[in-house]
Amino acid sequence: MNLDNVIATRKNKAIYLDGDKVIKSFDKDFSKADILNEALNQARVEETDIKIPKLLEVTKIKDKWAIVMEYIPGKTLEQLMKENPKKMDEYLNYFVDLQMHIFTQKAPLLNKLKDKMNRKISESPIDATTRYELHTRLDGMPKHNKVCHGDFNPSNIIISDKDGDAYVIDWSHATQGNASADVARSYLLFSLNYGEEIANKYLDIFSKKSDTAKQYIQKWIPIVAASQLVKGKPEEREFLLKWTDVVDYE
Repeated sequence: MNLDNVIATRKNKAIYLDGDKVIKSFDKDFSKADILNEALNQARVEETDIKIPKLLEVTKIKDKWAIVMEYIPGKTLEQLMKENPKKMDEYLNYFVDLQMHIFTQKAPLLNKLKDKMNRKISESPIDATTRYELHTRLDGMPKHNKVCHGDFNPSNIIISDKDGDAYVIDWSHATQGNASADVARSYLLFSLNYGEEIANKYLDIFSKKSDTAKQYIQKWIPIVAASQLVKGKPEEREFLLKWTDVVDYE
């Protein structure tokens, strides 16, 4: 396999284009279990009606684990938003419609969202009192079994040059659970990357289209913010800590 054409780099991984294949290569110290779980997530989501790149193989290249998948030529929704800012409302509606379609799907072998959130809260760098409040809140949330992407943002949506359809990538954080948790994460990601005005517009659109109370989605935000803190991104820390304070938020 050819690793000459780097198309993206992330912490602990690099993504290459080789003809009609995309190769995601992980650093040697990256958890083998996490790599295999990501591939398994992708295989399980492939069995739904969500359009995603096909998983081709999991292999080792130069002593590094790699996931090989189908290449989808096109632009990300994030690129289109930057190129056509006047069409932001149209793109946000498209984003919400796609997200709502994902929530109609079931993948019963995916990990449970509540289990993952409880683990992330326990690992988060916040005080014990706040962790207790977040665990308690999470425990009281309704249990659902909808497919949740876990990092649903415009950079993970490719609009295909071939058929104009949307393909969703990066299923490493996928779970099954309550859709409003995934919406809360998308809200935080919009806030971080696009600003509060766009984030609030997204939340308004989703609330209206899905007939879901904004207050209910907002109850998930401190839980999701705590889980996001575990990623350890310094540029996000202050913003996320503000959202984890359950008492202040209420």
